[in-house]
Amino acid sequence: MINARSKLGGIHIKINAGRLKQHFEEMSEIGKIGETGICRPAQSDIEKQAFELASKWMKEAGMTVRLDHFGNLIGRLEGKDPEKPVLMLGSHLDSQPYGGRFDGTAGVIAAIEVVTTLTEHGITPDHPIEVISFADEEGWRFNKGLFGSRGILGLLEEGELLRKDKDGITRQQALIDFGCNPNEWKQSVYPPNSIAAYLELHIEQGPVLEKLDQKVGIVTAISGPLWLTVKITGFAGHAGSVPMNNRQDALVGAAEIIVALNEIVKKDPTAPTVGTVGAINVFPNSPNIIPEKVEFTVDLRDIDINRRGLYESKLRECIHKIAEKHLLTFEISEDTNSEPRDCADWIKNLIRKECNEKGIEAPELISGPFHDALIMSYACDYGMIFVRCKDGISHNPAEYASYDDLAIGTDIMYGTVLKMIHHLQPSLTN
Repeated sequence: MINARSKLGGIHIKINAGRLKQHFEEMSEIGKIGETGICRPAQSDIEKQAFELASKWMKEAGMTVRLDHFGNLIGRLEGKDPEKPVLMLGSHLDSQPYGGRFDGTAGVIAAIEVVTTLTEHGITPDHPIEVISFADEEGWRFNKGLFGSRGILGLLEEGELLRKDKDGITRQQALIDFGCNPNEWKQSVYPPNSIAAYLELHIEQGPVLEKLDQKVGIVTAISGPLWLTVKITGFAGHAGSVPMNNRQDALVGAAEIIVALNEIVKKDPTAPTVGTVGAINVFPNSPNIIPEKVEFTVDLRDIDINRRGLYESKLRECIHKIAEKHLLTFEISEDTNSEPRDCADWIKNLIRKECNEKGIEAPELISGPFHDALIMSYACDYGMIFVRCKDGISHNPAEYASYDDLAIGTDIMYGTVLKMIHHLQPSLTN
């Protein structure tokens, strides 16, 4: 079925905007919380339902579908030469525990629509195209994200299978329950040079495009995230009988550290550095016991790796001083450490050209949030297309992007994929 609606907001499009909207609405029912929220934990029964629905659409688009041993859902449109490197498109279908309908989901649904449109127009690329929904991009369930993208590149670290969620379920058990076999990981790793390029569509998750009144943007780079877990230990005692000056209150120390992090990252108001403490656990967690142990996360991001390193050093120095001041001990463990990564110039140029041909002014901007594209940059050239979202809200049920903007972004992705096919052809046949 060729798209009956060929014009949207004065822009000629080739993808099917009505079908795209329908897919979003169907997917938004899986893991739904409240009116607009989503909770789809990685490697859960709920995510499996999302995979089943996406698999159906992939098959309708002419793709073969498989679940790899990392928990990635992969649809493959065979090329004229199956041995050629893959052009990969995708994002993720897992969500934050209090998330929205579009984060990650937009990239998977858009990629499926791109391949569906290729099939409907009788276009068979010379090389394969794969659409992938990466496993556990968000990272909140096991406190370490980008799992599936790191997995297919052989970048997983020792001990990742032993990580537990809040219910004590290990990553290993979750994968087995999901239908994967961690003992067969090697089968799911992509050999070097087997991925030609990667393209991802995503909502911006920031306010820039809305402020500029632009539907889409071209990503130039992704900030590098540093995730730390800080454990502070003091001594528990009765809240009513231990004098204030005699306390070793782990929560007081943690509170001072959290405030210090906020002050460190705000010192230069012109810098894009951001620091967040998003999760905290207190033991024994009783209203009349002085907290003995506090564990909390630190998320520090910057496009400048040197500045991020400087701020990390300042934070560690503050932790040491505050612990010493309150007679506390501490441990700091590193969960994630990725450097900022630039998008490929040739892919940015193709996105830019596609936007120009459609008469769209697409600003260029940096991504503060990380994406699977960050990891894919270690294996191949990558590019990203951003779609504006209302008020820049994300990781929240209020997250919203209009279906018209998503359709235009998807159509730009389709045109860019066509251009990428032609660009890759000479280099892939030599």
